[in-house]
Amino acid sequence: MKKLLSVLLALSLVVLSGVSALAETVTIALPNDPTNEGRALNILQDAGVIKLKEGAGITATKNDIAEFITAQIEFYEVEAAVVPSVLTDVDYAFINGNYALDAGLDPRNALVTEAAIGNPYINVISVKEGNENTDLAKALAAAATSQQVLDYIEATYSGVVVIAVENVTDGYDPTVDYEALKGQTITIAATPKPHEEILKDVVAGILAEKGITLEVIEVTDYVTPNTFVEDGDVFANYFAHQPYQDSFNEENNTHLVTIAGVHVEPMGLYGGQQADLAKLGIAAAE
Repeated sequence: MKKLLSVLLALSLVVLSGVSALAETVTIALPNDPTNEGRALNILQDAGVIKLKEGAGITATKNDIAEFITAQIEFYEVEAAVVPSVLTDVDYAFINGNYALDAGLDPRNALVTEAAIGNPYINVISVKEGNENTDLAKALAAAATSQQVLDYIEATYSGVVVIAVENVTDGYDPTVDYEALKGQTITIAATPKPHEEILKDVVAGILAEKGITLEVIEVTDYVTPNTFVEDGDVFANYFAHQPYQDSFNEENNTHLVTIAGVHVEPMGLYGGQQADLAKLGIAAAE
């Protein structure tokens, strides 16, 4: 994976050297997966920078731009995990909250941040269809949507990660036969921040109280955790938001089912070679 990221980064520098010659053009790096690219473009539309074609929606791509309103933009599409690495080579970059944390960026310093209230990009825990109603799934979901997890998120991420739990639990599901689950292990694939931290620091302890072991397998991309679940290599994953999972199922004929929505990581527009939004033609963050 590291080798792949290095290759992508090298390619990025070649491409960016070409577009940087266009002094009047604003360069923006953004994730290249369908839902996150659309997410970034919708933020620009909400800020009045571009206008998307009618019906483009959350899976919009740069080909769905109907009009550049305040600036001419050259978009550079890269894997979401790579975007922080090219931040200094572009004017601006759209970075997912978890990758901002990984890169040591403070999401509160983003020039524009999408709204958290009513945000459809809720990060979820997924299992393969057929496992969603098992006691293991219910136990995992209850632990992940507990008050303990909510308290941890508030204390650890200072509003960078926003709680999205609708029905808060005490960590346990009263319909589950926990005695029968003693000695069992739940394997779950997760990206490092905040997913792996939440699982290891809080969820694992809640399950351990009932004799259940939570084995967390770290992943760093957006494909492997879903193929792991689909192939039965792990029981669950926790890394992606709901629109991405829906898109992945549709494109890959997979059978991922959500058992819990936990949090939102608002995407931000960060300044690279620009310290403010003037080059985009807007005076301040929306």
